[in-house]
Amino acid sequence: MITRIQLSNPDFINQIRGDFAQDGFINLMGFLSAQETEEIGLNLASFINHKVPSLPSQMVFFEDKSKPNSLKQIQKLFDFSPFFHALMFGSKFEELASKLLSSSVVGKNLQYFNKPPAQNQSTPPHQDGFYFKIKPMEALTMWLALDEVNDTNGCIRYLKGSHKSGLRAHTKSNVLGFSQGIQHFDKECARYEELNCYAKPGDLLVHHALTIHRADRNHSQYQERRALGFIYYSREARENQTAYSAYQDQLIKELKTKKLI
Repeated sequence: MITRIQLSNPDFINQIRGDFAQDGFINLMGFLSAQETEEIGLNLASFINHKVPSLPSQMVFFEDKSKPNSLKQIQKLFDFSPFFHALMFGSKFEELASKLLSSSVVGKNLQYFNKPPAQNQSTPPHQDGFYFKIKPMEALTMWLALDEVNDTNGCIRYLKGSHKSGLRAHTKSNVLGFSQGIQHFDKECARYEELNCYAKPGDLLVHHALTIHRADRNHSQYQERRALGFIYYSREARENQTAYSAYQDQLIKELKTKKLI
C-alpha cells in the first residue's frame, strides 16, 4: 500500500516522478487498502441511489437514459458530497499530484466512470488535455480502479512516451463522455509502444494530460468496470475560459439535440 510515509520518501518520489516523466503514466498497485476501497464503494452506492436522480442532466451520463443501470459517468462528485470533497482535496491523491507535477495543484474534477456490462462503448484514443484548454499543459488524471480490470471488461491502454510530442489533432467520436478522438491513431501506434494496464480494486493509474490512451468496450455480460477519475492542474496552468466555455456549451447543445442528456 502507498502510505503517507512513502509519499514523503524522497527516493520513492524520485523514482515514480522519473517514471512519470519518461513514460507519461505510472501504475501504483495497492494505493488504497481493501477497507478504504470498500468505504468508497459504499459511499458511491449511496450517492448513486440518493443523489443522482436529482443531479443536473449535464452532470450524469447514461448509455441509455431509459435504463438507470446503464449509468456510465458522473461529473464533479465533490460538489455534491462531503465524503468525495474530502477525497479530492487535502487528500493523499492531491499530495501525490503535487509531487508528480512538482507544483501545488488545483483539483478540477472527480468523476465516476463505468462501462456497464452488455451496454457500453469503447473509449476512443484521446488526450485529456484536449478538453482542458490550458497552458502550460501541466496537468494529470488519476484513475482509481473499484473493480478488477482486464482485457475482457476494458482495461486502459497507454501509448508509452506519447506525452512528449504535444497535443494532437482530435475529431468528433460520437461517444458520450468522450466526444473527441485522436486523428490518425494508426500512425501514433506505429511510433509508440501500446501497453495494457490491468488493475485490481484500490490500484491507481496516473497519466499526464498529453498521454494518448484508450479502452476497449466491456465485453463481459456481468462484470462491472467502475472507477473514479481525479483531475488536477498545476498552479502554473492557466485555463482559456472562453475556449473552454465555448466547447462545453456546444457539446451540451449537441447532446441535448441528440437527446443523450
